[in-house]
Amino acid sequence: MKQYKVGVIGGTGMVGQRFVTLMENHPWFQLTAIAASGRSAGKTYEEAAGKRWQLDIPMPEEAKNIVVLNAQTDLKKMADQVDFVFCAVDMNKDEVRALEEEMAKYECPVVSNNSANRMTPDVPMVVPEINPEHIQIIEAQKKRLGTTRGFIAVKSNCSLQSYTPALHPLRKFGLDKVLVTTYQAISGAGKTFETWPEMLDNVIPYIGGEEEKSEQEPMKLWGTIQGNQIIPATSPSITAQCLRVPASNGHMAAVFASFQNTPSIDEILDIWKNYKGRAQELALPSAPKQFLHYFTEENRPQTRLDRNLEGGMAISIGRLRPDTQYDYKFVCLSHNTLRGAAGGAVLLAELLCAEGYMDR
Repeated sequence: MKQYKVGVIGGTGMVGQRFVTLMENHPWFQLTAIAASGRSAGKTYEEAAGKRWQLDIPMPEEAKNIVVLNAQTDLKKMADQVDFVFCAVDMNKDEVRALEEEMAKYECPVVSNNSANRMTPDVPMVVPEINPEHIQIIEAQKKRLGTTRGFIAVKSNCSLQSYTPALHPLRKFGLDKVLVTTYQAISGAGKTFETWPEMLDNVIPYIGGEEEKSEQEPMKLWGTIQGNQIIPATSPSITAQCLRVPASNGHMAAVFASFQNTPSIDEILDIWKNYKGRAQELALPSAPKQFLHYFTEENRPQTRLDRNLEGGMAISIGRLRPDTQYDYKFVCLSHNTLRGAAGGAVLLAELLCAEGYMDR
């Protein structure tokens, strides 16, 4: 695979920092440019992000001396330096949409962690193991934008990436109804316990917008391309509650599911064990070898023990058992800033490279 020069827009925030660390020693990607707000522009990345470094791993040496560009005024300059960009800016949705379209119109592909374009009908929202075929809509999007090479692709919300992968291969049994409660780490809000001491010994039963995303975004993942847009699926029906819990990283989900043709527990376990997606078929660098891991212990998965499974890119599942109201219930876990955010976007970029979309 050729080497791609990569930029990160919004590089000083927590997800942006994660993008920067994931570029270190990546076999295909070379970090070349970083953009952030005007208050960081003109500084080295170490000067701009050093005191605000929120990760438990050190800042990569290759990033420290990169001079930060202005995310609002230097986009053309950035586009001229890179083959594509990751976007993790902290702006309102209208501003994000405008920024991402501007970057695409500079003929620079955008792989976004932001939610602004997730429900745009011709923007693929992709989990590579679930709906890789949705990247085919890019050709229709480029016609709308008037671009030759530039486009926008997004990853889905971090909360649903814990449980949607476990449900996906079971849809063939007529997955009918799903109830899910997510228990989401504070890094999902870009916080640490040092910056959010109110979360110590606390649970907050509300996360703005998360329940709507958790109910609606799987429908787009499971949708189909019709003409120049992705039409969301109409089933299963999903109802969700999302809680903020005092964990640093790792989103857990308690899932209840009913089927039109109920599989046996052995069938479900066998499907989870053997499921592979396009990311595994292509052996993408960030892809977990075993996408879905099932733990037989009654007290697993656990956030602290299992969130980093396969570099934080695998999905952990446990406690599958019959339910009195639904057919089955189980729990799931994913690392929210790796699989759920930056890592998922890096895996999507790898898919786009492997399928040739970064070279068109």
